[in-house]
Amino acid sequence: MITASLVNELRKKTSVGMMECKKALTETNGDIEAAVIYLRERGMMKAAAKADREATEGIIAARLSADGKSGILIEVNCETDFVSRNDSYVKFVDQIADTLAASSAKNLEEALAEQIDGLAVEDFVKAKTLELGENIRLRKFERFDLQDGGAIAQYIHMGGKVGVLLEVGAASGETAAKEGFRDLVKDITLHIAAQAPKGLSRDDIAPELVEAEKDIFRVQLANDGKPAEMIEKIILGKLGKFFAESCLLEQAFVKDPESTIKKLVEQAGKDLGDTLVVRRFTRFGLGE
Repeated sequence: MITASLVNELRKKTSVGMMECKKALTETNGDIEAAVIYLRERGMMKAAAKADREATEGIIAARLSADGKSGILIEVNCETDFVSRNDSYVKFVDQIADTLAASSAKNLEEALAEQIDGLAVEDFVKAKTLELGENIRLRKFERFDLQDGGAIAQYIHMGGKVGVLLEVGAASGETAAKEGFRDLVKDITLHIAAQAPKGLSRDDIAPELVEAEKDIFRVQLANDGKPAEMIEKIILGKLGKFFAESCLLEQAFVKDPESTIKKLVEQAGKDLGDTLVVRRFTRFGLGE
């Protein structure tokens, strides 16, 4: 019997995908050393060896369901821009995106276990590594399923260098079909791509990031000769600017800096006679 622990042992030893390890062990009756030779004979070890090389080029791709109720965003990396522009690579990424959009995968681990042409996605990627001679990897995966009324939207910028997935909620189920709602959602995805917010609101900004900013402000103010008793008060004001630059809802709208995203959403809600809310977003920047 080929146990999970035996598969994991071979996987750690070879860095080859789970399904290929299981197959190798099955073919060699559970003999670890024989399984290593089996994988080497089939070139899988070469693919694993390439996995240590840096892969920061590639393509970010998105898929959206026809009804706008679900969407995915993926980043598939390679080593060179030349490969990322190759038709074969583009079709390869499209195949992964189409497969995962049709799947029920909720996270990267589940995505890597999905099947393409009889192979786990993880092993499908390793096979492409062997074919192209570059380190290829599915680096990121995100799925949004609509929580209630509203819609999921996606946007790909700069030919796959930046990707955005967004969920905007509406109280009425009819609002998502209205042109004003579609325009709002499109504007927000474009804004996110351009402005790269760090979170939706202040609650989403990591405390350690806020503390790091405070430390920078303290040093700057001390260097400017500000009295110690004033520094903490000044920092509060500086943090307000930091949040305005970092939080999506507080950011100045890229098309109209006089308005924030929060105000933009509120006004769109009034125009549409509904209550709208930005529920969540994710932004992938190639290699980030």
